[in-house]
Amino acid sequence: MKKKAVFFDADGTICDIEKGVPQSAVEAIRTLRDNGHEAWLCTGRSRAFVPWYLEQIPFTGMISACGATIEKDGKRLFNREMPPEVAKLSVETLRRYGLIPVMEGADFMYYDKDEYTSEINWYRDLITEALGDKWRPIRGNEDNMVINKISAKMTEGCNAELACRELSEYYDIIRHESGSFAGTTIEMVPKGLNKAVGIAAVCRIFGIDREDTVVFGDSNNDLSMFEYAAVKVAMGNSSKKIIELADYVTTDMFHYGIRNGLTRLGLI
Repeated sequence: MKKKAVFFDADGTICDIEKGVPQSAVEAIRTLRDNGHEAWLCTGRSRAFVPWYLEQIPFTGMISACGATIEKDGKRLFNREMPPEVAKLSVETLRRYGLIPVMEGADFMYYDKDEYTSEINWYRDLITEALGDKWRPIRGNEDNMVINKISAKMTEGCNAELACRELSEYYDIIRHESGSFAGTTIEMVPKGLNKAVGIAAVCRIFGIDREDTVVFGDSNNDLSMFEYAAVKVAMGNSSKKIIELADYVTTDMFHYGIRNGLTRLGLI
């Protein structure tokens, strides 16, 4: 079989923020690599928020922050950062309309713990633990935040529409389905960037034909890569839009979804 480049979303696809990565997924991706194929992480998480349980997987490389950061063999090849003044304006705008900013960078993530509480997001402490010394408060860093994207948390009574409208000059907006893992989050990615752009860049840099691309995903921030790739595999827990675009729906990650999907495609 001709070598394939397989791109895996993180949350909901190969990892769970509480339980980490199923061993079956680690072993399946290791076998995929042993069979001569490439395995890339393609996540909405910023690079700072790629913890040990994802680092343990033998990826060929990583696309993070929805295409804003690309690395291979530990070397950063691309990193699109927002100007610090835009980051500061973004915080002010989101707060004015009742949203809570979580500012995501390749080296640090910024949020204020007295604002971004466990009541706002039940896994806030898990994020903080995973970040370790890569967490920074916004307070005191307003003028020098180095970020790739934003996760804006909606609160009761917020005006997300106006906030998004005011910031649309700088960001493309990703909305998640109500009730999903990220249902109360609005992702803001630098204008013109998304997971598909990141995959296309990797293909161009490393001479990968688009017809040889495969993607695994589950949520709406995977839509662009599902529209781009030759073969699309949706996890069993996927959003309706992802399932509609999929060539194949595998089981969820804790029921051997990665292994089953790669086996179905004849890659392992």
